[in-house]
Amino acid sequence: MWGIYAAPLTAIGLVVLLFLLLDILWKLFELTRTVLAPFFMPEEEVSLVKKYGPWALVTGSTDGIGKAYAFELARKGLNVVLVSRNKEKLNKTAAEIESKYFVKTKIIAADFTEGQKAVDIVKEELGALPINILVNNVGRNYEYPMYLTEVSEKDIQDIIAINISAVTLMCRAFIEDMHSKGRGAIVNVSSGSELQPLPLMTVYAATKAYVRSFTAALRYEYGGTGITIQHLSPLFVNTKMNAFSSKLQKKSFFVPDAEEYARYAVMTLGNMDESSGFWSHGIQKFFIKLPPVWLRTYIGARMNLEFRKDYLESRKSSNNNKNGHCYSEETSKSFKELDK
Repeated sequence: MWGIYAAPLTAIGLVVLLFLLLDILWKLFELTRTVLAPFFMPEEEVSLVKKYGPWALVTGSTDGIGKAYAFELARKGLNVVLVSRNKEKLNKTAAEIESKYFVKTKIIAADFTEGQKAVDIVKEELGALPINILVNNVGRNYEYPMYLTEVSEKDIQDIIAINISAVTLMCRAFIEDMHSKGRGAIVNVSSGSELQPLPLMTVYAATKAYVRSFTAALRYEYGGTGITIQHLSPLFVNTKMNAFSSKLQKKSFFVPDAEEYARYAVMTLGNMDESSGFWSHGIQKFFIKLPPVWLRTYIGARMNLEFRKDYLESRKSSNNNKNGHCYSEETSKSFKELDK
């Protein structure tokens, strides 16, 4: 009986081993490319202005990665449209860019929790100004790692609107013009949380998995049209979004500041369609993807439980309860049980 099935089962086993080997080789290639990329990307090889055009638009451009990315584009000679909610911050950022790099800027105040209305405001304010590089950076995370029922309904809706609707609608609003011109670039900034389900940041991680899938499919739809569609998935960067952990507010080998991250990430534009955006993040990503998803999920949960514990202890010690959440004694006990 075994003799009948031996040959086909052996063939299946060899095919499985072949695919596993190819997967490992591909991951090693990605790691090597990420680490060595800067040495093969001369900064002035082809200017972004010459390749794509003179105007870039960056959402979420008054803080963190978005602001640093806008400065880096300006350093490379691009005029920048800055889009964010806070007009005062927009004016300040625009003035800093113009005085430092002598390029043009334009500011647009828009709140992406308002969905299509925000996109309509952006289009109206731009008028006939063409956008050659679109950077969908705006994002929203939890205040700190929380269980789903701790997150307010409004926060959940805002996270989905900003992280999913904004990137989708902005791509739709600008990609056709790029298509007609036969050139342009779209950069969708995601997060390393997309690599597996992430307990205690459940909604946020799920929205970033959407960005990853959406960007890959969009690249396929518009392949061969002259449009670069890049997916960036940074891991931890020293920004306000990670303010829930003091450990992430210190620059280190694996946690760059926003300026260092943006300098490398912009360098990959037009050279890498998929990138973590920073060389040490590429190393981390390689090792993160080695274990199975269930193990990555478990590790992510334990990591967030530690971040949560540190945050709550810090908040308690500083008596900073302005943004706290009030629960009944019974509910509080249930969360303590889950935290074990």
